[in-house]
Amino acid sequence: MHIRVLGCSGSIAAGSRTTSFLLGQHVLIDAGTGVGDLSLDELARIDHVFLTHSHLDHVLGVGLMADSVSRRRAGRGPITVHALPETIAALQTHIFNGVVWPDFSCLPSPESPLLTFAPLALGQRLEVAGAVIEVLSAAHTVPAVGYAVFAPGKSGHDADAWVFTGDTGPNPALWQRLAHLSVAHLVIETAFGNEEAALADVSKHLRPETLAHELAQLRGKPQVHITHIKPGEVTAVMAQIHALNLPWVISPLQAGQTFDLSA
Repeated sequence: MHIRVLGCSGSIAAGSRTTSFLLGQHVLIDAGTGVGDLSLDELARIDHVFLTHSHLDHVLGVGLMADSVSRRRAGRGPITVHALPETIAALQTHIFNGVVWPDFSCLPSPESPLLTFAPLALGQRLEVAGAVIEVLSAAHTVPAVGYAVFAPGKSGHDADAWVFTGDTGPNPALWQRLAHLSVAHLVIETAFGNEEAALADVSKHLRPETLAHELAQLRGKPQVHITHIKPGEVTAVMAQIHALNLPWVISPLQAGQTFDLSA
């Protein structure tokens, strides 16, 4: 099973798409603008969406996707949106309210909706479309989570995990959990450069200096992939990270990149 990076930018510009990952053929992790690069047939195969939090750059694609695939999914059942209860409440109140966007949790009919919502809890593990997904802690300005993904049949203590932190500031609880996992790939955000320390800290995002502090708590030597850098800032932020001489292979995440969970 593969994970494909659809979008990994902190905002939009030509060639920049916001956060979304395709797990296999049927699962999205976050639904930012990167979802728009999927074909209609690919969109119609999505059965599950796992959201990290309610911010627009991570959820924009949910309603648009539902609208796009409404006819192609006839008879297939709803798309299940998995998220924290607070995230679900935010979507229902602010997005799927009939003002910003139609409420696809009761359209085309309450009996046969395009979307259904499934609340998540921290620490929960779900088996979905053959993969195992664990809900991890995140520390952001709104209730948020990250995810660990394990290959089918490989979710034990020694199984390699693909870990996505989601949007987060400093978060001791994450590292306490990861200490008990075998992390092969860590996708971690660094949204700002050090020169924007005040903005990064108040918005609960990482910058190179706080990234170094967080990674100091990481056991093992996974490959580290930096995500959520703002458009036009990748070179500068990565230069600041590399100047720290951290003992990991650290590279910027790129749209189109794939990870093989069976490897």
